[in-house]
Amino acid sequence: MTFLVTGSAGRVGRATVEQLLARGDTVRGFDLNASGNPSPGYSEITGSFDDAEACSRAVEGVDTVLHLGAFMSWKPQDRDRLFRANVEGTRVLLDAAADAGVRRFVFASSGEVYPENKPQFLPITEEHPLNANSPYGLSKLLGEELVRFHQRLGHMETVILRFSHTQDAKELLDPDSFFSGPRFFLRPRIRQQEAFGNHAAAELLRAADPGREAHILAWNENGRPFQMHITETRDMVRGVLLAADRPEAVGETFNLGATDPVDFPRLLDAMSAVTGLPVMRIDLPGPGVYYHTSNAKIRSLLGYEPEWSIERMLSEAADAWRSRKH
Repeated sequence: MTFLVTGSAGRVGRATVEQLLARGDTVRGFDLNASGNPSPGYSEITGSFDDAEACSRAVEGVDTVLHLGAFMSWKPQDRDRLFRANVEGTRVLLDAAADAGVRRFVFASSGEVYPENKPQFLPITEEHPLNANSPYGLSKLLGEELVRFHQRLGHMETVILRFSHTQDAKELLDPDSFFSGPRFFLRPRIRQQEAFGNHAAAELLRAADPGREAHILAWNENGRPFQMHITETRDMVRGVLLAADRPEAVGETFNLGATDPVDFPRLLDAMSAVTGLPVMRIDLPGPGVYYHTSNAKIRSLLGYEPEWSIERMLSEAADAWRSRKH
């Protein structure tokens, strides 16, 4: 089988490429950035998804497209780039894939299409209303509709995966991580909120700075701690490959992620035990993040079973933390 993996230089894309090559598939990567993967059986095209010529070259001779690449940003100044990459890029790639006779197209969407940060009911199933309230979530929702359009026309087999929040385990205790830095470390959170233009939140966070590195435990305005899913990259790859391989996946939409959400107070206590850093509880304005997304459908229909609990992830993160400190 020949696969095209978009976002091949990214977290999930890179790991997916490695798994496909390990099982003997031929893989072509497609990303703005070269991955530098020298493996036999791998080639790549560097370019943007809204470049029709690059897309045509990327899908030539491909059996299955795994469209995992996207531009991810919540900054207002990035909005044009966001829709160009995630909506127009998906449209151009879908058209090129259909014209080239691609058999299956797997699309990485997001829980932000619901959105998970403002659920109408819990746990969130695939039948939850789609009410995206962020530009990123809207870009993914529009991408989904483009995929469904091609499925209705019978151009290709399609599968939509609504991705959970995804991280490599070793990132959990990395203050420089794009996600874990501002989620679990106070000063990166301050810098993030300033970049978003949330100056009031940044000032609230700055007032809690103890004068040294610290963790942040966020609670909402009503005193409820945050809760969300965090899924290890290797578990996400397992679900992507099931969507690529299994006939039962065709035409379906699945939530893909960890079975259980993460309880932040318990996690931050465990993190602090590893790092020795204080945990600063901060009550932030608004409802905060609190959700539980069901993966029951992909487990029952495709046999998906995540293997990386948050405890197992933290154990690997602790090893990475100690190696950085020494």
